[in-house]
Amino acid sequence: MLVTLKEILEIAEKKKIAIGSFNASGLEAIEAELAAAEELQLPIIIQFAQCHEPWVPLDTIGPIMVHMAKRASIPVCVHLDHGETLEYLAKALEIGFTGIMYDGSVLSYEENLANTAKVCEVAHACGASVEAELGSIAAGEKSHEGSASDIEAYTDPELAGKFVKETGVDALAVSVGTVHGLYKGKPNIRTDILEKIDQNTQIPLVLHGGSGVPEQDILNCIERGIAKINVNTEISAYTVESTAEYLKKEQPHFSVLSLKQEEYVKEIVKKYIAFFGR
Repeated sequence: MLVTLKEILEIAEKKKIAIGSFNASGLEAIEAELAAAEELQLPIIIQFAQCHEPWVPLDTIGPIMVHMAKRASIPVCVHLDHGETLEYLAKALEIGFTGIMYDGSVLSYEENLANTAKVCEVAHACGASVEAELGSIAAGEKSHEGSASDIEAYTDPELAGKFVKETGVDALAVSVGTVHGLYKGKPNIRTDILEKIDQNTQIPLVLHGGSGVPEQDILNCIERGIAKINVNTEISAYTVESTAEYLKKEQPHFSVLSLKQEEYVKEIVKKYIAFFGR
């Protein structure tokens, strides 16, 4: 069933769990992600980022995501990740996305706040929810989001409280030590900063860069307000590596290979949904 980002994060808060959010890079990924969630009977967020547009247009994949979410047996939010322009966000809303993320993290605080407030006004009028970002996270290895020049800037807890109050945003993505992609060293997750952000905002918080974060760090984050966790790079890396091993042994028809890749995606997604929801 199709639900809004706000509705699905209310489930997370009530159950004291986090909802996994996974990229819909193609039909196989969507099928695998929803199958994993349905087997576990836990909610899921499927998302598409603006930076994915060169691979498959939002106009093509978006309606498929919405259609498949509506027929699922578990709560599903169809979410736009890292929307960079108001025009692109509006397109997602027209398609029927029930959650949108406006990423103004590279802008000044004042411009990010003003744009996020506008996005909230439009999205809420359409019945959708809004995630915004304050602070910025660096890029790790094997990431297709951001660039190597990205600089980590921790989210300021005081500004976070003010930002949430003045924008009316439904969820806030925070920077507390995670990276887009895989870690080059040992992660240093600042749960002290996260705890202060949670106290000052009192809304669901979002952790980007969930791939490869130690399990105890994840549990600590969920205890301190994280209700949505994005995972992408590990799914991609595992699927590509598993495909390479499979092709050493078999030379299948493309359609058979697609089904095998669907299995690989499902394995990782199921692992994360179960862990986040335990």
